[in-house]
Amino acid sequence: MSSFNPITQGKKIDSKIIVSLERISEAFRVLLWDEGKKNSLSPIQIQILIFLLFHKKEQCKVSYLAKEFNMTKATISDSIKTLHRKELIKKENDFNDTRSYTISLSKKGLVLAKESAIFTTPLEKAIEKLNLDKKEIILDGLLDLISSLNKVDVITVQRMCKTCNNYSFKNSSHYCKLLELELNKTELRVDCPEHVSKE
Repeated sequence: MSSFNPITQGKKIDSKIIVSLERISEAFRVLLWDEGKKNSLSPIQIQILIFLLFHKKEQCKVSYLAKEFNMTKATISDSIKTLHRKELIKKENDFNDTRSYTISLSKKGLVLAKESAIFTTPLEKAIEKLNLDKKEIILDGLLDLISSLNKVDVITVQRMCKTCNNYSFKNSSHYCKLLELELNKTELRVDCPEHVSKE
């Protein structure tokens, strides 16, 4: 039975969680569309600008962005063309591969990316109202869920602790081999610059 069936929801907590996640994803979509409308950009174009703002140069290529956002290279390329036409990004050719190029923000794009990166403020304000115990439970559950979805290729690219080669969980403790540190639940990362995918 579908999780969207209210009768199913009444019987299964799993269904309630799925529908709750769908409502939260709807909030993201609305906030992203609103942000895009301000500058006549699509949600994916806003997401690309924000990604370029915070990630390493080697990740700022069409092929990586296609994996990151689970889209075709053609779709990402179309968005890149629009952003380039609007002078929000710059392209830097790869001397080793003439078909490849790195994308970076222009001065205009940098300003817009910084402004757009706070589109989640209403969601953050709602989360701030929760106590720390609830936040830890939600974070832990979401990290487990993302990890499971990553294993079955529903979510393709991940840079979080639980999918990292440097992460281990022993004796009820989270540990980072790279930092050589035991991590609290609140220190677990969802997007780590030093992430190394598990073999």
